[in-house]
Amino acid sequence: MAGEPEADCLFCKIVAGDVPATVVRETATTVAFQDINPQAPCHVLIIPKAHHRDAAALAAADPALAADVLREAGHVAADQKVDGSGYRVVFNTGTGAGQTVFHAHAHVLGGRGLEWPPG
Repeated sequence: MAGEPEADCLFCKIVAGDVPATVVRETATTVAFQDINPQAPCHVLIIPKAHHRDAAALAAADPALAADVLREAGHVAADQKVDGSGYRVVFNTGTGAGQTVFHAHAHVLGGRGLEWPPG
C-alpha cells in the first residue's frame, strides 16, 4: 500500500533507523541526509518518511507531503549556506533518469557551478 514501509527499501531502513545515515534535518514527515556519493560540495537527499516509489507517485498520492519535501529543500539549502549562491533540486524518476533507490527523494546540490544543460 502507498505510504507503507517496504522491507527491502534502503530509504525505509534509514527512516526506521536500521541503516545509518548522516542526518542533517528531520521533521515529522521528512528526513534529510548527506549523499554517500556527493556530486557537489552540498549534496543532501530529502526523503518523505512514507514510502512512495518516485516523485510522480508521491505527488499523486500525497501532494502535501510532496510540498513538505520541497519546503525542506529550501531549509537544507539555507542550513548548508548555498541558498545565496544558488542550488539545484533534482528528482530522478525511473532508471533512465538515474533513479537507483525507488523511494521518492530530492537531491539538493550546490556549492559549485551547476552548468546547464545537466548531463
